[in-house]
Amino acid sequence: MKVAILSGSVYGTAEEVARHAQSLLNAAGFEAWHANRATLQDLQGFAPEAFLAVTSTTGMGELPDNLMPLFSEIRDVLPAAWRGLPGAVIGLGDSSYGDTFCGGGEQMRELFAEMGVREVLPMLRLDASETVTPETDAEPWLAELTSALRG
Repeated sequence: MKVAILSGSVYGTAEEVARHAQSLLNAAGFEAWHANRATLQDLQGFAPEAFLAVTSTTGMGELPDNLMPLFSEIRDVLPAAWRGLPGAVIGLGDSSYGDTFCGGGEQMRELFAEMGVREVLPMLRLDASETVTPETDAEPWLAELTSALRG
């Protein structure tokens, strides 16, 4: 199964989690693809069979700047070929921001819902005020994702 990993990061933490997820998915026998600043054309060329979004949150619960162009492109087109595919989201944030905690991840969940992507696991919320090893903390959830994608 080909898994496209979409990521948005401000300080690089979400990118590290995305790269770690890519290596774990590849080790589990999936063909995981991740490109920082991917375009819709890049994604369509890969022809994903599943999606994983990994994103931090900026400002008032928004997506990082490096993910916004792809997010907007996908939202404008909503590729019909992706309807019904499995997907999941890892959101990174800081719970001290209250209502906007993991807001970037919530935006990706909404986009997946608009695209018709099936959420196969509840969003993993990684809290910067509680962890210094988010890629390690994501491993049990990623193992669950692997099982869910094998379905």
